Amino acid sequence: MEAVSVYQYTEAFKVTDEVRRDFEQHGYIVLKGLLDKEEVAIVEMAIGGSDAITKHKFGDVVDGGRKTDTVLWKHPGNDVTGMVVRSEKVAGISEQLLGGEVYHYHTKLMLKEGGRGAKHVWHQDYSYWYWNGCLFPEMLTVFIPLDDCRKDNSCLQVLRGSHKCGRIFHKTAGEQNACDAERIEELKAVCPHDFMEIDAGDAIFFHCNLIHCSSQNNSDRRRWAFLTAYNRASNNPTKVHHHPQYTPLHKVPNVAIKECKNFTDVSGKAFVDPTVDTTYKSFFKDGNSAR
Repeated sequence: MEAVSVYQYTEAFKVTDEVRRDFEQHGYIVLKGLLDKEEVAIVEMAIGGSDAITKHKFGDVVDGGRKTDTVLWKHPGNDVTGMVVRSEKVAGISEQLLGGEVYHYHTKLMLKEGGRGAKHVWHQDYSYWYWNGCLFPEMLTVFIPLDDCRKDNSCLQVLRGSHKCGRIFHKTAGEQNACDAERIEELKAVCPHDFMEIDAGDAIFFHCNLIHCSSQNNSDRRRWAFLTAYNRASNNPTKVHHHPQYTPLHKVPNVAIKECKNFTDVSGKAFVDPTVDTTYKSFFKDGNSAR
């Protein structure tokens, strides 16, 4: 099925009661055109114009010889990508959806190249974040593709409304956490399977317990995506780990994205290195891994 709760972003957009009901009912909302073409272009320039960010990539998901390159960082920084995650239209809308102050939990790039991008199994983000000491599922992710996302180049897939299940049992599957397969089949009978075919610059704001996945990228086109996770300030993790505990987020007006001329100074972002950040791949007694 196609995505529901789809809205067109304008500077006048507000999280109304209707928008909040959609998020609570479906586990996500889609904002078309959250980043305009110029903003997408400058974010891509900040990522691909030098190796300041991409030199920190690592092969996070390996799937039968396929690989999805990932870059992961802890703090927004003051470059163009930092302005995006600190902007009112990204951070501010996240605060409205979660009902209170948020802070930057992490940002990651998922670089699925054509013909070799790996699949991501059905999972909940909170299946990872639970083990990091986040006591409540008061968290969300903003997924912003830098390329048009279609079924053949690995668009996001979700089970609509599945966040209402709470955190369900996961098993380790290689480098990933996978939802119990039997439970997934049962949920598919009651939760519509939505293929989130969206364009570059559109955004999906989705709840941390929403079950989602993506396929291998078997097309000849890449699928680069920019994902930022936010945590409620009141949900400060009880454990020190590879993502930050509460750190005040200094928001900026939306115009800061285009006005920022910093494309290469990424100081302060604190990139995650799995060989150093040992909690990134810590394993626990029931087989779940922190992420």
